[in-house]
Amino acid sequence: MALDEPKDDDQVFEEKGTKYVMEKTIYDQAKPINVDFVESPRGSGFQLTSNLAQPAGGGCGSCSC
Repeated sequence: MALDEPKDDDQVFEEKGTKYVMEKTIYDQAKPINVDFVESPRGSGFQLTSNLAQPAGGGCGSCSC
């Protein structure tokens, strides 16, 4: 996740009042996408859930990609 301005090949979507920018081809594969801010004993941060298949061995370690 990073701050960015939309480009011609990006999809802009809104989740819970916040606008997000994602490359259109990835967005089409991943939608629907849910973004939540969660707090846990391990700390707090953003949790992303989508229809993308999770890589073998789990997610990226910092989110639910």
